[in-house]
Amino acid sequence: MIKYHFRKAEPSEISPIWEILQQAIIRRKEDGSNQWQDGYPNPEVLQKDIEKGEGFVLVEGKTIIGYSAVLINDEPAYEKIEGNWLTNDDFVVLHRVSIAEKYLGKGLAKMILGHIEDFAVSNLIYSIKADTNFDNIAMIKIFESSGYTFCGEVYFRGSPRKAYEKVLARQNQLEL
Repeated sequence: MIKYHFRKAEPSEISPIWEILQQAIIRRKEDGSNQWQDGYPNPEVLQKDIEKGEGFVLVEGKTIIGYSAVLINDEPAYEKIEGNWLTNDDFVVLHRVSIAEKYLGKGLAKMILGHIEDFAVSNLIYSIKADTNFDNIAMIKIFESSGYTFCGEVYFRGSPRKAYEKVLARQNQLEL
C-alpha cells in the first residue's frame, strides 16, 4: 500500500515545489483558464509560505508530489465577500493546491483537503474557506464533491473568484 504523508515544507524544497506549481500553471492555461497566468504564484510566494510555516507538501516516500499553502484566519480578501460565509468563527484557508503531473487522477488533491481538515480540527478550528477561479472546473468539482458550499464571490488582484466554505463537525457534537 502506498504511504502518503502531509507535512510542513522545508526551505530546501522550494525547487521541487515550484516545479509542481509550474506544471499546474501550464495545466490551467491548457484548460483555457486565466488562473495563475499573471506571474502569480511564483518562487517568492512559495518562499514566504514556507518561511511563515504555511507551506505544506504531500510526499510519497521522499518524493514531493503535492503542495498547498495552509493559513489560519489570514485572508483579507475574505472580509469583503459578495455573498455570505456559513460561519464567522476562526477558519483555515487553503491556497495553491497543486499535484505533480504524473500523480494526477489519483484523488490526491482531495487527500490534501482531507489533511487540511485534520490540521484544522487539531487546531480546534471547524471552518475551512477557499476560493478558485470561475474557470477552474477541476477545483470547483473537487470542492463540490468534498462537501464545500459555494458562498459567493471574493476578489483577488481585481478578479472575481468563487468562494467556498466547509464546516467541520466538532468532536463533542459527534458524541451526542
